[in-house]
Amino acid sequence: MRIDEALAKSAELTSDSARVDVEHLLCFVLKKSPSYLRTWPEKQLTPEQRDHFDLLLARRSQGTPVAYLTRQRGFWSFDLEVSEFTLIPRPDTETLVEWALDLPLKSQTLALDLGTGTGAIAIALALENPTWQVKAVDFVEQAVEMAKRNAQRLGANNVNVLLGSWFEPVTDRYDLIVSNPPYIDPIDPHLTQGDVRFEPITALTAEDEGLADLFYIIKNAPNYLNADGWLLLEHGYDQADQVANKLKQAGFEQVETRRDVGGNPRITGGCWRV
Repeated sequence: MRIDEALAKSAELTSDSARVDVEHLLCFVLKKSPSYLRTWPEKQLTPEQRDHFDLLLARRSQGTPVAYLTRQRGFWSFDLEVSEFTLIPRPDTETLVEWALDLPLKSQTLALDLGTGTGAIAIALALENPTWQVKAVDFVEQAVEMAKRNAQRLGANNVNVLLGSWFEPVTDRYDLIVSNPPYIDPIDPHLTQGDVRFEPITALTAEDEGLADLFYIIKNAPNYLNADGWLLLEHGYDQADQVANKLKQAGFEQVETRRDVGGNPRITGGCWRV
């Protein structure tokens, strides 16, 4: 099988990103960049490479996300190890990182990432601010170990990953708390569609129409924030008003919402003055 013949197998997939999916899988199998595929379309795959590619393509045709097949996903300026124990990092979450980096925080900032998963947010903040100390928390042991591996491999030595549920394993006060918690309604029909079918349900859904964990964090965050500390939360596209209102009710100021790469209201946050 030639490279161009392998790329043509995108016709076997029904996903909207079929061509891109096949390119990712082929690059992974060949250990080459996308430019290599365009430069050498006539190159033959070895029998081992062909078998590996065919196996991955078959699993993708059954719906398994590309990130779980290649065990990696790009986020911010780096690649992360991922697995079925964690959500797949998405570009929308980079909006939260951008906002955090825009805040007027001190050079010795203490930051907390709740529900860290792969460690994506915590690592991005830590790499951009080597003088910060970032704690990351997750209640899934496999996610904690993965976040630790990602941080170590990427040189984010100022990240400390802890096992526990939300604020349970921490006692400090922070200048910044960030979180991409579960926020999908358990009866949302999208849970049976696309890549989310394969992602851990506990990292996706929350009670009270997806708002339970968001509201829990808002309620408890003041106990862990320094004066003038910030809380930034990722949420569903239709939850911005409810999250903003809850922040205001809890006493947060300068509450606002920022939009993701698709133009949807995705991150809402506020400043704790008291």
